[in-house]
Amino acid sequence: MKSLMRWVLPDYIQDALPSEAEQLESLRRKLLDAFRVRGYQLVAPPMLEYLDSLITGAGQDLDLRTFKLVDQLSGRTMGVRADMTPQVTRIDAHLLNRTGVSRLCYCGSVLHTLPSSVTATREPLQLGAELYGHGGIEADVEILRLLAEVLRLADVPASRIDIGHMGLFHALAARAGLVPGREEELFGLLQAKDVPGLRALVADVPEPVRAALLLLPELYGGAEVIERAAALLPQDEEIAAALKDLRALAKSLSGLPISFDLADLRGYHYHSGVVFAAYGGGSPAALALGGRYDRVGAAFGRARPATGFSLDLRELVLHLPGQQVSGAILAPISGEAGLVAEIDALRGRGEIVMDALPGHEGTWNEAGCDRQLVLRGGRWTVEPLQGE
Repeated sequence: MKSLMRWVLPDYIQDALPSEAEQLESLRRKLLDAFRVRGYQLVAPPMLEYLDSLITGAGQDLDLRTFKLVDQLSGRTMGVRADMTPQVTRIDAHLLNRTGVSRLCYCGSVLHTLPSSVTATREPLQLGAELYGHGGIEADVEILRLLAEVLRLADVPASRIDIGHMGLFHALAARAGLVPGREEELFGLLQAKDVPGLRALVADVPEPVRAALLLLPELYGGAEVIERAAALLPQDEEIAAALKDLRALAKSLSGLPISFDLADLRGYHYHSGVVFAAYGGGSPAALALGGRYDRVGAAFGRARPATGFSLDLRELVLHLPGQQVSGAILAPISGEAGLVAEIDALRGRGEIVMDALPGHEGTWNEAGCDRQLVLRGGRWTVEPLQGE
């Protein structure tokens, strides 16, 4: 029985069979090319790192998602990366060591201890782009425009991009005077939009901060939400700065399907400013997440303004529209004049051409062939595959 189960994979881990693998690779190339022509340079961090480097600055959530093991050479605890963004931040901070703007991109497998949802894989193929060194809202605008373009190129255009700002939460939490444990609980309740739980938690918070915290889950919609927030939230320098950022985004991104959700929070120990989530393809879950994380670089000893986004290519492929894909061309094994040149020409045009190796059962259809090369009147022509 044990030998029969050797081919069974762990829960939420799966192979990518030929059609999916081809879609993944084709999409990976297309999107990395889109990054390259916009100045984003490709980096490839290692799958394993020492744990203290791998989760630095990212908080408990990333620690819980990270598989851990002991390095047999050093005896130190290592981790299998669960998110590539801290690795890219380390590269920017200490290996590239640039003083100006740095644009970096990446694509590789990450591993999670638990799936993020009942349909998610524990081995996402994470693709992302990060912009370092510019603290102005222009960097956030660039990243959001790039995200929208990536989803358009993937044929899964964004139906909406929800934008929030961590500055609002930090300002109100500081005014509320909550101890760190209760502040994290407050953050979780706002994320879940758990209004009854939120009302119970802030029952002893003084006004007007209590009313402002209870208002956040209702501040969702178009650009008018920003002005409603400005009118109803307490007068505070950090709140005013956050709302100024959101106004600038509303003006600069008017052609995109953006909306504002001031309780859409994530990355309590991680994000520091604008945060966003992109939806599309009929998926109830976000296809891409991102935002500003200026504080993470400080954990590596070199604070740098930073903003970016990432997505799971495996999840994105699930929402691609159906595509008619041409099959392969079956070529005979023969020494006929001109056959090799014709095959080379077809392959040069991007066609898949397979040699018809002799002596095999089954059909060439199951190998992916739907056409064949046939010699007609002294010329090689491509025709529908017959006799299958």
